[in-house]
Amino acid sequence: MAGMEAAHPVTPLQLAATALYLVAWPALMFVLAGGGRWPEGWLFSAWFVGLCGTVITWLYRKDPALLAERYRRPGSGGQKSGDQAVVVALAAGFAAWIVLMPLDARRFGWTPPFPLGLKVAGVVLLAVSALLLFRSFHDNTFLSPLVRVQAERKQRVISTGVYGFVRHPMYLGAVLMFVGAPLLLGSATGLALGAAMTLLLGFRIVGEERLLARELEGYDDYRKRVRYRLLPFVW
Repeated sequence: MAGMEAAHPVTPLQLAATALYLVAWPALMFVLAGGGRWPEGWLFSAWFVGLCGTVITWLYRKDPALLAERYRRPGSGGQKSGDQAVVVALAAGFAAWIVLMPLDARRFGWTPPFPLGLKVAGVVLLAVSALLLFRSFHDNTFLSPLVRVQAERKQRVISTGVYGFVRHPMYLGAVLMFVGAPLLLGSATGLALGAAMTLLLGFRIVGEERLLARELEGYDDYRKRVRYRLLPFVW
């Protein structure tokens, strides 16, 4: 089927470029913060780079097919144009989130300092987020960044591990990051942007589930067994 070819293996050059990309985000945060005297910033940076590096290394060694899928070009593999727009919006939102938090919390101080208890809560949420994100990749070899059915990889429904808890554990991990990081860093602006991106993820979930129920055998039964999309006992 046209446009459904398997993704090419990830090259060492691509991995090197990804490493530079990952380090660039924390570096940008410290530049915008006005310096490196920011313990919370270092803690979040270590969390971000450490988690991403761990996931990529694990995929490179254990699931290279999924790693190749994660590098798939937007718009390929049958991804719908509407989902391409959502991906662009999420990328822009993440960039704004990274840029505005250090400006808010450090350089301009738009948000009054958060109490220690909120910062500790942020660390706890980031720890749970890391667990959910890593386990999502570990448990689901079909975890594409694009909303599509991977016919060329014989995609099937995954219902074990964290996928027996909620139907979209990776998105839940992202939501916890969108809350935990601003609490740790002390940025109300980050919380507001995180809420907006959570709503956008909710919008994407609705469209993704509509496609999967229509095109992926067994997904409708899975929805009946695992009741909650994102937040247990809520939605």
